[in-house]
Amino acid sequence: MDGFAAVDFEFARQVLQRGVAALYVVAFLSSLNQFPALLGERGLLPAPELLAWAQGSKTRGRMLRPTLFRRITYTDRRLVALCTVGMVVGVALVIGLPQLAPPWVPMLCFLALWIGYMSISSIGQTFYGFGWEMLLLEAGFLAAFLGSDDQPPPVLVIVLFWWLLFRLEFGAGMIKIRGGREWRDLTALMYHHETQPMPGPLSRQAHLLPRWFHKSEVVGNHFSQLVVPWFLFAPLLGLVVPGPVPAIVGAIAASVVIATQTWLVLTGNFAWLNWATIVLAFSGFGVPGIGAGSQRPPSDLPWLVNGMPLYWVVATAAVFVLYVVISWPAARNLAARRQLMNASFNRWQLANAYGAFGTVTKRRIEYVIEGTAAEDPGETDWREYGFKGKPGDVRRIPRQWAPYHLRLDWLMWFLPLGRSLEDWFTAFLVKLLEADAATLRLLAEDPLHGEPPRAIRVVSYRYRFATRAELRATGDRWLRDERRVLVRPLRLRP
Repeated sequence: MDGFAAVDFEFARQVLQRGVAALYVVAFLSSLNQFPALLGERGLLPAPELLAWAQGSKTRGRMLRPTLFRRITYTDRRLVALCTVGMVVGVALVIGLPQLAPPWVPMLCFLALWIGYMSISSIGQTFYGFGWEMLLLEAGFLAAFLGSDDQPPPVLVIVLFWWLLFRLEFGAGMIKIRGGREWRDLTALMYHHETQPMPGPLSRQAHLLPRWFHKSEVVGNHFSQLVVPWFLFAPLLGLVVPGPVPAIVGAIAASVVIATQTWLVLTGNFAWLNWATIVLAFSGFGVPGIGAGSQRPPSDLPWLVNGMPLYWVVATAAVFVLYVVISWPAARNLAARRQLMNASFNRWQLANAYGAFGTVTKRRIEYVIEGTAAEDPGETDWREYGFKGKPGDVRRIPRQWAPYHLRLDWLMWFLPLGRSLEDWFTAFLVKLLEADAATLRLLAEDPLHGEPPRAIRVVSYRYRFATRAELRATGDRWLRDERRVLVRPLRLRP
């Protein structure tokens, strides 16, 4: 017991609190900039219509996850106010101001972030249907119980962060092993860098690395997701094994996770998924005798247990017991033959199942939207709308956007994987025909400079990265072919 108690998780707590809060700032900023155009009063999938539908009956109401907008009528102004407050609270936590107060103060701040962002994601429909949304919610809930600077970190909550990271990494590893054959024959990353939803500045260089390197990547991925997560719990051996070795093993396991996630950050744009995983991995950095907690002076306050107020010990223990109870479905899912990916088993999105990229697409199909100002357009009269992150211009170097989340660009990647065009995409085309200003702000380039097009169409291409020789010869970083007009010219009725 003494060996485990000597491990100090102060550094881990500081990174977790500030890192999770910073991700909430990014998430609220993303919603502030995009939610009104995508889901606002005049959005592609208006949230007020969803709320009206849910309020039509108790059965439908239970299908909607908790949101403040069930009690407070949604308006775009209220959404802006919620995002603004969320960013202010998040910045305060990043600076560390609430952590200077009693532990219930940062707790209330993090719970405010959790409830506020859940209120947005619950009505976000397909634009918020990503696994990292509920990952951020769960991380924010747990961060609420990490306490204040003048008290030692509650170890039970740190263990819950290990459990969250384990579900995230091991769940993703099992999804891959049970998924496409390309993960088992070690060829998945020969395609992934090119076909991933939103490539980054270094994705092409990663794709052009030799075959043996890509196979090594897959082996490393399997090792870091299927083997390493078990060692995150090594510090618990400090209960029976004296000395620093168990804590050091846990820190090494966390370092491996951070290293692999950093490679994913450098070679892709997965919103805050990889960044959140890196932040969570710092929960594994507990070193005997190192940290602010090991130098804390003894307190004269009454009712202290291991340096923490009794009420806080009870609160964190209750959260731990709650998690033990509600984690059973997620634990069972890890062993299930039909493993669920990014699934929540309760309305509050706690103790979720995670996982990503069980299969890897081998061909990149992009939908290119074109508009024209000509009444009777020829082929040279069509101009492309440029997206911020989605590949389009074949000469453009992909930008680094993560941890910022470009929701429209992500859903554009999913479109070719479906069998039909989705309702939001049809609404998007109509907004472009109307030259809707809010919608156009979601794009990088409007070829008609704010003027409504006479017609609009959608063309499908196969994209692939240019080889080094092809880049030198053409200056194009992407090559595209297999052109097909997917949606013939559309016009607004006069």
